[in-house]
Amino acid sequence: MATQTTASCTGSTLLQPLSEIINLPLDQVNFVACQLFALLMAVWFRIYLHPSKTSPFIRHVVATLLGFYLALFCFGWYSLHFLVQSGLSYSVMVFAGLENMHKYCFIVTLGYLILCQITRVYVFDYGMYSADFTGPMMVITQKITSMAFEIHDGLTKREGQLTPGQKYFAISRMPSLLEYLSYNCNFMGILAGPTCSYNDYKAFIEGTCYQPRHQENANGKENGKYKQTEPSPKNDVISKLCTCAISLAVYLSLYKLLPVERSIDDDFVNSTPFHLQVVYLYLAMLALRPKYYFVWTLADAINNAAGFGFNGYNKDGSPRWDLISNLRILDIEFATSFKLFLDNWNIQTALWLKRVCYERCPINPTAATFLLSAMWHGVYPGYYLTFLTGIGMTMAARAVRHNIRPYFLVSDSYKGIYDVITWAWTQVAISYTVAPFVLLAVGPSLKFYRTWYFGLHLLCLLVVLALPVNSKRRQAKEQQDDLQKDNQTDHNSTDNNCNQKEKTT
Repeated sequence: MATQTTASCTGSTLLQPLSEIINLPLDQVNFVACQLFALLMAVWFRIYLHPSKTSPFIRHVVATLLGFYLALFCFGWYSLHFLVQSGLSYSVMVFAGLENMHKYCFIVTLGYLILCQITRVYVFDYGMYSADFTGPMMVITQKITSMAFEIHDGLTKREGQLTPGQKYFAISRMPSLLEYLSYNCNFMGILAGPTCSYNDYKAFIEGTCYQPRHQENANGKENGKYKQTEPSPKNDVISKLCTCAISLAVYLSLYKLLPVERSIDDDFVNSTPFHLQVVYLYLAMLALRPKYYFVWTLADAINNAAGFGFNGYNKDGSPRWDLISNLRILDIEFATSFKLFLDNWNIQTALWLKRVCYERCPINPTAATFLLSAMWHGVYPGYYLTFLTGIGMTMAARAVRHNIRPYFLVSDSYKGIYDVITWAWTQVAISYTVAPFVLLAVGPSLKFYRTWYFGLHLLCLLVVLALPVNSKRRQAKEQQDDLQKDNQTDHNSTDNNCNQKEKTT
């Protein structure tokens, strides 16, 4: 396998012998090696380039140069796309008017990403599901578009026009080119992210991330008591590295034994009872998730080791290092609703979609958010099938939760039964929805849905038609209208009382 993928790997061939020994693709070996190197550099960066010892300029320069080196080692000349995408977007930020800068920047950045994804998939290597140069570009796209909207919020809007979260993230000064490149291409997040806000990254570089402002969440609430001493990330880094080791071991042990492609194999479908097909699909997806647990947890550990990711203190006084964490494994595996699963999976991407699209889209924000997510992920048809299915799943799950869940809250035993049923349903629904995301192509994806007779699609349609539920925005508007009516009623009642008293007098 390793020798077959050498030609498609544009990065360094220094680790080719190791790739052949462990029988893994060279691009994946390069990726893991660079992340481990980044972990060591993160420790060195926190100790020897501490904000108390050096200037923000030096920290920006070192973080950027190390990031470019890792990109070159992994992707070779393809890493130039990172600079081109960043350069084009920065030019738009500088030369376009502030009123529409964020829109132009969004179009240019996302358009360049999609162009690269099209050439990689349909021109060079369709179906290569491995480490590739568009992965880092996806994170850079998130950072650039987030920054553009945050600059627009900070320089063109009054505070009264912003939500509490937008106030927190708003940027009041145009970043310099060095600050911009450091934010996009630093060595801690160049390969696997996660994305973060520019204000949080700037506070980390300048050493102000332990001050009270950065211990407040987007709603303005404190995350525990402020302490003057700088907390150590050592325990959290060790814990996350242990999680990485377990996740990698589980993935390497199971992913070949439980391939998702077997669920569309004719012999398997014809010889296996349907309920066992459902169980197999769940186990196959369960075996696939540790790969993402490994990558995202290692990326989080690298940022924490550098001193980035502090998020205040717990009630017991222990520091929290989950500011830019990308997942919560236990909450994922024991999720009892479709929304709860998505809220704990790829958290920073979900927050990016919320801040850039959901909160700002005036028409059908749910559908627009799923569409943007599909476009951002890539051009494989399976991605679009997954996110189109996800729209129906989300609407059906919302309707069930709104209409049926209250009947099970009368006692703890009823709620326990409800939680078990919804956990099983959520795992099946997620596996059913995500199958095309793994199968990638149209043919295999539709074949999979045909083996299930499009059953969950039809069920979601029936649920949405039978159990209508208002959108959250409409509910909020209705609550606001009711409140205004109550206030008007109280006001009229007061006026009537005053008139009655005058008549009596």
